[in-house]
Amino acid sequence: MTDFAARRVMMVDTQVRPSDVTKFPIIAAMLATPREAFVPTALRETAYMGEPLHIGDGRMMLDARVLAKLLDALDIQPNELVMDIGCGYGYSSAIIARLCEAVIAIESNEAMAAEAQKRLVAEQADNVAVIAGQLTEGNPKNAPFDVIVLQGGVQQVPDQLLAQLKDGGRIAAIFMQGPLGVAKIGYKSGTEVTWRFAFNAAMPVLEGFGKAAEFSL
Repeated sequence: MTDFAARRVMMVDTQVRPSDVTKFPIIAAMLATPREAFVPTALRETAYMGEPLHIGDGRMMLDARVLAKLLDALDIQPNELVMDIGCGYGYSSAIIARLCEAVIAIESNEAMAAEAQKRLVAEQADNVAVIAGQLTEGNPKNAPFDVIVLQGGVQQVPDQLLAQLKDGGRIAAIFMQGPLGVAKIGYKSGTEVTWRFAFNAAMPVLEGFGKAAEFSL
């Protein structure tokens, strides 16, 4: 019988804490959330590896270190509304749900979205609503959001997503250039978003977040 609780403590002690993640709510959320419950059954044994995990449909789940560092940089508050884009099977949303008032999770794969909602309910993450839809469209109905988190790489962030961020809100994304990438936090003031470097990270570019094709005559 695999001791997932012990693996969870080891993940926090060897992957998260050494990466300068010091905010107690993030540490507590990662210790309390069973990562193995949010991956395909065949991958449960590899859930705590310190690297991104292929979860199917060309998608990858952020490793715990990168997710924790993104959340640390965002400094999510208990009264905030967060949109989690590309939630996969719901692990990131389960973690974020412990930090904020409510989470709207967007997942383009309908089967994955349904499974995510089921797993979140099973783990009593009652303040998360999973919505199946295009990642680039976000969720205008429940906007504006205090925080937006993108669970994958981007080359650009669509204006319609930035428009769903509240004035004074923050957005986290991993900007990719070839195989290399940097995690940045965007701060919205009025209609402008100013991006600041957070740390180096790399993830496959999410569908719809590549650079628009350039036309030449």
